[in-house]
Amino acid sequence: MAFSGNSVFLILLFAAVFAAGQGIFGLATVASQKRLVNRRLTVADRVEGGLSTLVVELRKQRGLTASGERRGWAWLSDLIVRSGLPYDPRRWALCVGVAAIGGGVAGALLGRTAIAAMGGVVLGGALLPVVFLKVCADRRDKALGLQLPQALDIIVRSLEAGHPVPVAIALVGKEMADPIGSEFGMAADEIAYGANLSQAVERMADRCRHADVDLFAATVRLQERAGGNLTGLLKLNAHTVRERHKMRLKIKAASSEGRASALILTAAPFLVGGILQISSPHFYGDIIHEPFIQTGLALLGTWMLLGNLVMRRMIELRI
Repeated sequence: MAFSGNSVFLILLFAAVFAAGQGIFGLATVASQKRLVNRRLTVADRVEGGLSTLVVELRKQRGLTASGERRGWAWLSDLIVRSGLPYDPRRWALCVGVAAIGGGVAGALLGRTAIAAMGGVVLGGALLPVVFLKVCADRRDKALGLQLPQALDIIVRSLEAGHPVPVAIALVGKEMADPIGSEFGMAADEIAYGANLSQAVERMADRCRHADVDLFAATVRLQERAGGNLTGLLKLNAHTVRERHKMRLKIKAASSEGRASALILTAAPFLVGGILQISSPHFYGDIIHEPFIQTGLALLGTWMLLGNLVMRRMIELRI
C-alpha cells in the first residue's frame, strides 16, 4: 500500500507530538517524585537552629504541638495529622471561610430561603473541609500501606550491610517518597534528638494510625524487650504486610458488586429527580410545598441513609 506525501507528513507529525507529550509527562513525573522525596529535606535546609528546631518545625507542620501532642478536639486533630497536609491555621481559616461563603451563596440560589442559605454555610464551612481531610487521610493511608514493605526491605538490606538501626531508618527517610519517607525521616530526627528506637517508632505509629505501621511498631518493641534477630523479624513483617495487602485487594474485588449496587441505588433517585426537574419542572414543583410531601421525602431520605449505612457495614471488612 503506497502512502502519499501528505499521509507520511501526518504520521510523522503525530509521532512528534506523541513523543513530545511523553517527554513532558516524564519530566513532570520525575519533578513530582523529586519534590516528594525532598519535601522533608527542603524543610531541613530552610530551618535554622539545629536539630531541635527541625523536630519542632516538623511537628508543627503536622498539626502537633512542640512536644508532639495533639491539639484541640481529638478526632479532628487525628484527622489533620493523618491527612499529612501542612498545618497552616490562617490559610485553613481563609479556605474554610471561602467555602462557607460559597456554600451559603449556592444554598441561597438553589433554595431561595434563609434556611437553605444557612444549610449551605454549614455544609461548605464544616462538612466540606472534614470530607476533604478524610479523603486526604484515606489516600495517605493507602500510600503508606503500599510503601511500607519497600521501606522494610531497605531497612533489612541496610542492616545486613552492617549499618545500625538509626542509619537504616534515616536511609528510608532520604530515599523514599512521601508519605513513608517523611514519617521515617521524622522518626530518624527524633532518634537523633534523643528518643530511643521504640519511642520514635511508637510516635510514628501514633501519627499514622495505620494497622501495618502498628504491626511494625509492635515488632520493634518486641525485639527491643525480648531480643532476637531484628533483620529476620522485619523480613517476616514485610511478608505479612504484603500478604495483608493482597487480602485487602481480594476483599475489595469480592465486595465490588455490593459497592456498585449501593452506588446505583443511591444515585438513581437523585438522577431521576434531576431529569424530571429539567424535563417537567411542574411535576413536583406544584406539590413540593405540601407538608405531607416534605415529610415523606424526609422519611425516604432517612431510610436511604440507613440503607447505605447497612450496606457499608456489610461490604467494609477490616483485616
